[in-house]
Amino acid sequence: MKFLLQFSVLATFFISLQSCNLTSAAGITSNGQPTKQVEGELTSTTANSEVNVDHSAWDKLLKKHVDKNGLVDYKGFQKDRAELNAYMTNLSSYDPTNDWSVQELLAYYINLYNVYTVDLILDNYPTKSIQDIKGAFTKGFIPVGNRELSLGGIENGILRKMDEPRIHFAINCASISCPKLLNEAYTAGKINEQLERVTNEFINSDKNEITPNSPKLSKIFDFYTKDFKVAGKENLAGYINQYSDIEINTRAPIVFKEYDWNLNEQK
Repeated sequence: MKFLLQFSVLATFFISLQSCNLTSAAGITSNGQPTKQVEGELTSTTANSEVNVDHSAWDKLLKKHVDKNGLVDYKGFQKDRAELNAYMTNLSSYDPTNDWSVQELLAYYINLYNVYTVDLILDNYPTKSIQDIKGAFTKGFIPVGNRELSLGGIENGILRKMDEPRIHFAINCASISCPKLLNEAYTAGKINEQLERVTNEFINSDKNEITPNSPKLSKIFDFYTKDFKVAGKENLAGYINQYSDIEINTRAPIVFKEYDWNLNEQK
């Protein structure tokens, strides 16, 4: 009996430890990265930042290999792997601090997420879905300074903590139901306009079926409901109504669509 009790305690401990490691990898904490919050209305500027990161190499690759619908030519990216690797190496050589502006931080981490997602697919290509890749969102494989971040860590531990919900329409998880991969790099000098554009496009796209009384919304709005606020209070319908061409009745029941995890590849 005593042995069984000890075994039970140890088993509980190791399960708990494993769970904590998974949670950490998925990004409950920032893993030491700065999470400067957006205060008031975000403006686009390259001023007031210790560093201005050059994302032109990523911009060139995106324009070449991503179409207007956000579908990706992964075979084309494979042919330009040297250029992709050079950009990622440069990106990972930085060690962001609070001396960076919030605009620089947003652009940096959005591009970091997107480029390493593309790279992850290329490392496992051909694949039908990012979900077929073990630890895709929880494994720390993205070098930044002397740390290794996970995709989940960048999203949940850093970007979401910056209090800018439009990031959900900027980061792309290589899947059909994700917001499209923008075919240009995010930059501090255009960040507000870019986030506004992708938010407007996503909400009014076929990823949602918006009607006044029977809206069917992307599962993204289910995953992150609490991030969407109006006047500081959670208000999903109210947030969407700021962008939607069709206004949702705030009392209407909301249904969330199934998520399509198939690869966002050009045919």
